[in-house]
Amino acid sequence: MSDLASARRVVVKIGSALVVGPDGAPDAAWLSDFAGDLARLRARGQQVLVVSSGAVALGRRRLGLGRKALTLPEKQAAAAAGQSALMHAWEAALEPHGLPVAQVLLTRDDTEIRRRWLNARATLETLLDLGVVPVVNENDTVVTEEIRYGDNDRLAARAAQLIGADLLVLLSDVDGLYTADPRSDPAAQHVPLVTDLDAGIEAMAGGANASAGVGTGGMATKIMAARIARQAGCATLITLGGRSSPLAQVEAGARATLVTAAVSPHAARKSWIGGSLAPSGVIRIDAGAARALRGGKSLLAAGVTAVEGRFGKGDAVVVRDEADREVARGLSRYDSEDAVRICGLSSAGVEAALGFSEGPVIHADDLAVSG
Repeated sequence: MSDLASARRVVVKIGSALVVGPDGAPDAAWLSDFAGDLARLRARGQQVLVVSSGAVALGRRRLGLGRKALTLPEKQAAAAAGQSALMHAWEAALEPHGLPVAQVLLTRDDTEIRRRWLNARATLETLLDLGVVPVVNENDTVVTEEIRYGDNDRLAARAAQLIGADLLVLLSDVDGLYTADPRSDPAAQHVPLVTDLDAGIEAMAGGANASAGVGTGGMATKIMAARIARQAGCATLITLGGRSSPLAQVEAGARATLVTAAVSPHAARKSWIGGSLAPSGVIRIDAGAARALRGGKSLLAAGVTAVEGRFGKGDAVVVRDEADREVARGLSRYDSEDAVRICGLSSAGVEAALGFSEGPVIHADDLAVSG
């Protein structure tokens, strides 16, 4: 699939059945082959984030919990015991390729509360820019049923949205979407390309082989994840993960389903900021700052003349010029109290006034300039 070769940022979701072997230990052979996939993508300049299940499965083995159904405290204990084993397995697989690894544990609040969303995105952006492969998992040790993602397909879609990924790869136990269950319906047809996630596509996903993990909770959740990613301008690739070097095999022509995105991640994000968020305050700027914003620059504190309203870090604000015209909308990196304190200050002055700096008041990536 050409999208895999051309994507600047790629998120790959990997389930427990791929990471953990039948004996309950990490599948070192599969991980080694997949590490070669990641090394190839990194060598051609692509950034890759991995969403990896497996902590609970590995923790079961460490704690001797067997295959019984786990209570929530037991599942959380297994996650705590298994997370270090999971990261050790990833480090062992990627170290021969010179790829450093970082563990990032998220909860749903980290992608749905804007202050925490900004913090999580800044961390992941920094790791990717440093050449690190972030390995993301849900923080099962502390999360409860009421606040969890529910499945790592959805977590992967949110991670793709978080970093502005171009492609989300969901490694599955099937090689894509079919019109019906191919294991019971010989007339089932593989669907290589999806350009619109309409009711017909959802019906195909919901009606396919639930017992093999491609029905409700399987393919249905993957299509749901693809919808989340698509809204963020990210395409989704669903393919078979159980073979060695699955990404290389897809690029060599192995069967998969590609769900396209209608717009780019950049355009989707700008549209979301500009039209979907209710602003919580107003930031007024001078003429020089207005010119800079229209030229694609970030909003620096030096160009801010006044702050109105009460807002928190990560909240949407309207940016207005000296003539009270709306210049842009964006996500503030400071709450309103701190924004007031740094009006007109240089970057060095911001640090001196607050004792810390979050950089520009609004980063260019978080600005939607008005037409």
